[in-house]
Formats: sequence, C-alpha cells, structure tokens
Amino acid sequence: MTASPLRLGIAGANPDRGWARDTHFPALAALPGLEVFAVSARTQAIADAAAAAFGASRAHGDSLGLARDPDVDIVVVTVKVPEHRAIVLAALEAGKHVLCEWPLAVDLAEARELAEAADRAGTHVAIGLQGAGSQAVEHAARLVAEGAIGRPLRLRVVSATAGWAAACPPHYEYLQDCRNGATLATIAGGHTLAMVAAVVGAVTEVSACNSILCPIVTVSGTDRTVARTCADHMMLHTRHDSGCVANIEIVGGDFTPLTFELVGTTGRLAIRGHHPGGYQCGELTVECTAGAPQPAPEFPTLSDAAVNVARLYRRFESDIRTGRRTVADFRDAVRLTELLQAIDIASDEGRAIAPEYGGAAF
Repeated sequence: MTASPLRLGIAGANPDRGWARDTHFPALAALPGLEVFAVSARTQAIADAAAAAFGASRAHGDSLGLARDPDVDIVVVTVKVPEHRAIVLAALEAGKHVLCEWPLAVDLAEARELAEAADRAGTHVAIGLQGAGSQAVEHAARLVAEGAIGRPLRLRVVSATAGWAAACPPHYEYLQDCRNGATLATIAGGHTLAMVAAVVGAVTEVSACNSILCPIVTVSGTDRTVARTCADHMMLHTRHDSGCVANIEIVGGDFTPLTFELVGTTGRLAIRGHHPGGYQCGELTVECTAGAPQPAPEFPTLSDAAVNVARLYRRFESDIRTGRRTVADFRDAVRLTELLQAIDIASDEGRAIAPEYGGAAF
C-alpha cells in the first residue's frame, strides 16, 4: 500500500518572488510523497494568492497559525532569519517536523535554543544546507574517502555571489545589517564551509580577514542609502582534521563561477558551479583525475535552482518515514554557527583560532 503524502505548510510563500517560489515549490512538485497543503505570508491577501498559485488547500495570514495547524505534518520555514525563532518554536511545541532554511538563527545563543527545543520535541528537523548535501558534493566526498586522489593536501576555493554588491533591492536591505543574522558570512560563508567540511573534514584551526569593502549601499529604485555593517569579503585560511589546508575566499557583489580545486598526493579533484546566487543554488559537477564518471542526474526535469532542494526534501521525507536521521539538523547548524563565530574572533583579533565546537566538529 502506498503511504499517504506528508502534508507541508510553507511559511513565507510569495507567488511573485523569493527563494520558496523559485526552488521549494518546483522541487515539491517532483516529489509525490509530499503535498503542499498550507502556505502562509505576511498578509492574508498574499497568502491567498500563494495558495492559488501553488495549489495549497489552506492559506494563513499568520505563520504562527500555520505552525500550529493540526493538519500540517511538516513546517517549512522560508521567511527572513529574524522570524525563524518564533515559527520554529511554535511548530516544535505543536509536535511538527521542521525544515528550516539556513541560517537557523540570528546568533549562536538563539541557534542553541532552537536545537535544544528540537531535542525536547523529538520530531525530525532539517537545516537547509542543500549544497553540502548535494549529489555532486557527496560524490566528491566519497571519492576522497575512497582514496581516489590519495591524501588531501591543499584546497583552493573561491565562492562568489551576486549579493552584497554596491546596490540592493529594497527587499534585500535587511541583509546589510549584521544584527539580522543573514549576511555574506552566514549565507555564502556558511554554505561554503559546509561544503568544504563535507569533502576534507572539520576545521581544526582558522585564520581570517573579514572586510567591508563597500560600506554604503544604494537601495535600488530609491534615493536612499544604508550602511553595511556586515563583511562583503572574507579571506580564510583553514586546517582540517584530514590534514588538508585550505585557502577560502568568499566574495560578495562580483559573481564568478565556483572554484573548488583540491590537490591530493596522487591526483586532483574539482567541483564546478555557475549559479549567481551562490554555489548552493544550482547544479554542480565534479572533475577528478581518477576518471570517476558523474552520477546520473536525480532530477533531470528540474531547473538547476531546485535540484539540491529537491534532494534535501526527498532525504528528509525518507528520514521521517523510516525513523533514520541522515540530513543535517539543528545540531549541525549550531556547530556551523560556532565555526562562524570563531572566524569572527580570528578576524577581529588577528590570530589563528581553534574552534570550540559544542559536540562533534562540523
């Protein structure tokens, strides 16, 4: 007998723009075991329009109402980072499974609070680090683990995004304020560090230089400017528990394709990506001197922005149905946030830092 679809509530649905529109809804359309049952938005009118556009049965003008909806099995949090906490806590208190976009929280204390709440609830939770869990990154990690390039020695990464440029649209104005927790460091940096750790292991030491190269940002279509208080460029030097050393550059406002070039004792491996939103937003490919073939695409009918998100959903659904826990969860989010805090300290103090992880290293 075929299991009934799990019913999802998507907090932060907008039919006109946004990450959920571009990736979550196309991904879910390719997964018959998951049903878009409810949506929420900042107004009832937007929620009603989203429900009509995406085929949801129920529309909430309040995301807390969606989180507590008794007919929703999984709450998906795609709103701005400062709004994550209230929705996640409400969903967990209602006994829901939760998939939350990365970054989980505005700071480390809040991330730890949400991880502890998830532990108490005992439901399944996932954090949206879909790039690190992509088919290509897992393939690269498997090749390294199997010795395809020998022992990993050195890695060079340039991870760029068109975001954090000299101008931003009004709906991205909040990304310029470090207090909101959605910055180049947390978004592009966090996703990139998760990919690096998946392939060459946990960071054991980091040196950093974080810079604000463009301190005043023009708000597009207006005569306003805002101050940027978060870094728009990062240079990191890291050591990993595999013995590999890495130079990692995180670039805002000047998109170039992903560079991920790993040299081992007997060969080389590269990961390539070309999405202007950042490597995690699109399909990736792997090149290896060992000649390992690319795995067959898992979602050949999806545009590349939705592929990695679809894979995360499929694995999360499997975890819920089988009781396994294979996807990155809120504890992983805490450890990644601890690493980002260590990078801030390393940059501020001009010294190498050994991250203090509250558990197994990310």
